[in-house]
Order: sequence, then structure tokens, then C-alpha cells
Amino acid sequence: MVRTDWIAPRRGQANVTQMHYARQGHITEEMHYVAQRENLPPELIRDEVARGRLIIPANINHPNLEPMAIGIATQCKVNANIGASPNSSSLQDEVEKLQLAVKYGADTVMDLSTGGGNLDEIRTAIIQASPVPIGTVPIYQAMESVHGNIETLTPDDFLHIIATQAQQGVDYMTIHAGILIEHLPLVRDRITGIVSRGGGILARWMLHHHEQNPLYTHFRDIIEICKRYDVSFSLGDSLRPGCLHDATDAAQLAELKTLGQLTRQAWEHDVQVMVEGPGHVPMDQIDDNVKKQMQECCEAPFYVLGPLVTDIAAGYDHISSAIGAALAGWSGAAMLCYVTPKEHLGLPNAEDVRSGLIAYKIAAHAADIARHRPGARDRDDAMSHARYTFDWNKQFELALDPERAKEYHDETLPADIYKTAEFCSMCGPKFCPMQTKMDADALSELEKFLAQETAAAL
Repeated sequence: MVRTDWIAPRRGQANVTQMHYARQGHITEEMHYVAQRENLPPELIRDEVARGRLIIPANINHPNLEPMAIGIATQCKVNANIGASPNSSSLQDEVEKLQLAVKYGADTVMDLSTGGGNLDEIRTAIIQASPVPIGTVPIYQAMESVHGNIETLTPDDFLHIIATQAQQGVDYMTIHAGILIEHLPLVRDRITGIVSRGGGILARWMLHHHEQNPLYTHFRDIIEICKRYDVSFSLGDSLRPGCLHDATDAAQLAELKTLGQLTRQAWEHDVQVMVEGPGHVPMDQIDDNVKKQMQECCEAPFYVLGPLVTDIAAGYDHISSAIGAALAGWSGAAMLCYVTPKEHLGLPNAEDVRSGLIAYKIAAHAADIARHRPGARDRDDAMSHARYTFDWNKQFELALDPERAKEYHDETLPADIYKTAEFCSMCGPKFCPMQTKMDADALSELEKFLAQETAAAL
């Protein structure tokens, strides 16, 4: 276990968060580990965590975790969603989905299980098998515990589920504490209303009881749980826009202001926070959305779903959303939640998970290049050299999805001899422009000729 020895001295302490240690000036083993992964000074990691601009989701009950960081100072990250439903999947299925997500580059994985088995057993198995941080949405299990009768849930029921998941080792939790009863009339003019499952559940609860959101009124109690296990908040955007028409409206911005208040309240107790962001936003509004979040939430890491930049790409929403994700990452979003081709249509299969993850790895990498992160383009330049020298095996190795790259090449040129051929099946052996070698001697002779031509013209 990577962290067993690191965690042992912390057990039993009242506050074991990475932010708590950072604000005491201490560089934890997790901070050292992250600094090495990111090729950054450990002191910078500590300072960013202390400031709240970087989080290291690392529950003390997740000892096999390989620590990673989410924040503007580090590489843009990608999350993948998995989860059992009442209609499909099992414990083994979910562990296999986790392994697939990690294989294709997920930096974190969210377990969004809503049924289909014992949720505590499924979650425990996922955590024990996962080297990456695991996130959850506790309200889903709360719903399952009352067989969908949300009106019967009490604040103590919510807190019990959150505490149970924290004890199991969940590293970060989506807590929908920002949607308030006074926000609900603001969705009246929307086309798609409330599209967040967690937000919809709490809206129903508030409408039924005519009481304030219990996650908001008991936010201090949730903070105490997070302090005890180092669970990071992922403050949920319950009123995120579900279509372009609803983007950046009064409801979304009212909740964002509340999320800023909750962020500062959590920071008062040294609890780590990231803030979740919108789902459907026109391209021209994305940069402004990121800047608004940074302003309202004091630069807490921004974790965005997409956003999708058009509403008519059914079956291809991984592409529509990856466009928005790249722009959001360029503007400063710290983590991107992947979208699969099945978004809005159905439950994704293994191939959908692969397609969604690779699309988002592309988006995150493009954002890092655009932000001029040191070394971000090294792999691209290496790929370019491999292409120019027709080193096909090196090209496969450097690709974000090496198996797919090799598969596509070998569809038409499968024999090993073609792994050293100076052409592909697109141009063939006679028309590849990169066979035109611009060597030093040829260019020198050309320059002499051009100089003579210029002199003659004068």
C-alpha cells in the first residue's frame, strides 16, 4: 500500500486534511509525491494547497491511492464516471469499469451507483481496487436507502450516508449544498429546468417540506466529517444549465454565489474544496463562466462537465463536449468530467468509456499546451519526429490510445515489414510529401541558387 506508513501517525487526530498540514507549513508525503509527478517544487504544492487553489483528494482510509492533484498550477485532469444501476451491472462489472477507466487515463473516477446490488460492498470493492481518487454523490445512496421516497429522508439520514462513505475511504464527494429554496423560482423560464439528479432530488425535498436545503443548513456537520477523514468537497452545481438556452442564467449564477460562500466556510476549517461547473454553454460564454467561478469561489479548483457547445450532437456528445472542455481548460478549469457518446441516450458500454476518455485526454492535453505548461508539448514534438522518420512503433507508443493507433494502421498494412515502411496507406509509396528530405546540403545548394538569381535580377 502506497500510503500505509504515511497515514499511521495521523489516525485519531481531529483534522487530517492536506490543507490543514499545508497551512501549518508542513509538506506531507502526498505533497512530495504530487510534486514529483507534476515536476514542480514541493513548496509550491504546499502553498497552493494552503491557499485552496489546489487539492489532493486523499482519504486516510484509501491507503493504496497514488496521490494526485487538481488545480490551476498542475496539469489539467480528467474524471470518468462509473456506477451500478438498478437495471444493470454488478460488483465485478464496476471493478472492471474502474480498471478500464484507469487504463485509458482517468485521473479520478466517480462511483455514481444508484442500485443493482449492495452499494456499500460495491463502493468498498472499487476503493480497494483503485489507485486513483474515488468520488461519490452521497445523495444517490440516500435515495436508494428509502426506495426513492425522498420526502421521508431526514438531515440525519444524509449525514449518516456521508459519514459511512467517508469511513469507507471515499476521497471526494459531490455535496449539493448550494441549491437554496429561494433559487427554485429562478428556473421558471428555463427550457430544461433542473438537470442535475442531486439538484432535482433536493428540489423535490424542499418543495415537499417548504424547508431549506438540509445539506446547506447542516454544512458545518458535513465539514466535521470531512476533517476527520480528509474528504474533499466537490460542491455540486445543482442548477447547471442543461441546454444552451439556459446557460449563464440567474439560477446558475445565484447558486454559484452560494458555492463561493460555502467554499470559504469549508476553508475556515481547513477542508479542501473544488467546485463543479456547467454542462451546456455556448463557446463564447465559456471563458466568462470560468472567470466568474474563479471570482466567486476565490480560485478554488473548477471541475466542469464538458461543457457541451451544441445541443444537437446526440450520439457524438463526447465530441461536442470535448470542444467545450478544451476551451474551459484553456481558461483555467482544473478538471474535466468526461462525456461519452451515450450521453443523453443510455448507459455507456466499455467502448463508450474508451471513446469518452480519449476525447477528454485530448481536450486536457490541448488545454495544457495552450496554457504553455512546461514540458506539455514534449510528447507532441517527439511524435512529430517519429512521423518524419517513419518510426511507426514509436508513433504507436506516443499516441494517447496506442492500441487504437496500431489497429488503424494495421487495417491496411498489417505485415511487420510495413512497420519500417516510409509511407502509410493514405499516400502510398510514391506520394508521401515527407519523403522530400530537406537535408542541409540540398538546402545549401538551393540558397546559393536563390542568391545568384537575386543578384542577376538586380
